[in-house]
Amino acid sequence: MRLYNTLTRKVDEFVTHREGKVGMYTCGPTVYHYAHIGNLRTYIMEDVLEKYLRYSGYDVKRVMNITDVGHLTSDGDTGDDKMLKGAKREHKTVMEIAEFYTNAFFEDCKKLNIRKPDVIEPATACIDLFIEVIQELIRKGYAYEAGGNIYFDTSKPDKYYVFNDFNEEDLEVGVREGVEEDGNKRSKSDFVLWFTKSKFDDQELKWDSPWGTGYPGWHIECSCISMKHLGEYLDLHCGGVDNVFPHHTNEIAQSEAYLGHKWCSQWFHVHHLNTEDGKMSKSKGEFLTVSLLEEKRFDPLAYRFFCLSSHYRKSLTFTFENLENAAAAYSKLIARTAALLGQKTGAVDETELARLKEGFCKAMDDDLNTSNALTALYDVFKSGAGADTKLAAIAEMDKVLSLDIISKAEKLEENSDSDLIPADILQLAEQRRIARAEKNFALADSLRDQISAMGYMVEETRQGTKIRKK
Repeated sequence: MRLYNTLTRKVDEFVTHREGKVGMYTCGPTVYHYAHIGNLRTYIMEDVLEKYLRYSGYDVKRVMNITDVGHLTSDGDTGDDKMLKGAKREHKTVMEIAEFYTNAFFEDCKKLNIRKPDVIEPATACIDLFIEVIQELIRKGYAYEAGGNIYFDTSKPDKYYVFNDFNEEDLEVGVREGVEEDGNKRSKSDFVLWFTKSKFDDQELKWDSPWGTGYPGWHIECSCISMKHLGEYLDLHCGGVDNVFPHHTNEIAQSEAYLGHKWCSQWFHVHHLNTEDGKMSKSKGEFLTVSLLEEKRFDPLAYRFFCLSSHYRKSLTFTFENLENAAAAYSKLIARTAALLGQKTGAVDETELARLKEGFCKAMDDDLNTSNALTALYDVFKSGAGADTKLAAIAEMDKVLSLDIISKAEKLEENSDSDLIPADILQLAEQRRIARAEKNFALADSLRDQISAMGYMVEETRQGTKIRKK
């Protein structure tokens, strides 16, 4: 398998520190609000990567943090804590906010068939570890105290900007326009490891530390949680491309300063989901959630299909028209699969099955090319294999794609009185079902007439929609 490595800026062969085992860390959500579908694109692609590694025979241990303290509204270490901001917005405690939105996040993940990580660790459970690591960074000369806060000194590592070569102007990335610069820092790029009460007196969550009562910065948590559960050497670190700088840059600096050796060899970053007006974010108007998609009668797995249709290293533009096209293609995929169910004979051609799987794996091994993997999936229908072999191949591929293709096809096929209903009829029937659910009865009647003109009848029964030949 070959993956693009943000650290080397090229597609590298994927290797691990221990043969056959993968220590995988993914940056989790800051649980102050619902996840928008742009956030969830990253988690979908990380899920596909994890499942393909498992499919390929790797023993994967995946760890995710939950940021319930320390993430400020500015990467320049200024502004409100995001959790505190959420608590003020909803007149709740920070921990009430954290619990509610953590549960909401994993409920969205469930709807999108995103597997829960093996380890989920909230930042608030690791305060003692953060303090221990910060103390060691101070002892080694990598951190300093100023204005009551503890900062990491980015001039100390041999190379701080490991992902890209920055010039002086690029340092301003750490201090966004309109955000007051922190005058305690020796350098603009230095970042906070620990805040004290001198900076945020209204912070709800505080802990005693050698430097006073306060709370950790955002960046320290991922390094510590990763090292706690995955050890000194990390095989694979994942996240959104917007985390490359400064978050992941800071993770590498503090982790390698603490450990004294290279920490993580492979970095996997998923690019943005954009609207037609630019990058999707909670701070802008386009706050699109899974619940909103459901309200508009979209199956969440149609959104997963939409994401898989594009390469993870390409920005993807979301419009409801694009999603409707993806949903129609997904429905047709289910209908074509349902048509195969009535043609089963019980015989699987293992040689042909291996050939079909090989095409899928070739695409996935090529930098997780899910777009080409879907092409390999459609090639199954074009092949000369029997229905049982085709269904077996679809089931194998869906272990990674997680689109529930077979189960949805079985449900669709159960509502048919004939084992040989053509795929295009099943597709029209599914579109009619959606139209009825949306109370678009004019469209439903039109679709019924189309089905009738093709020689089939649609009937509504207590058991659901039934299709039969005239």
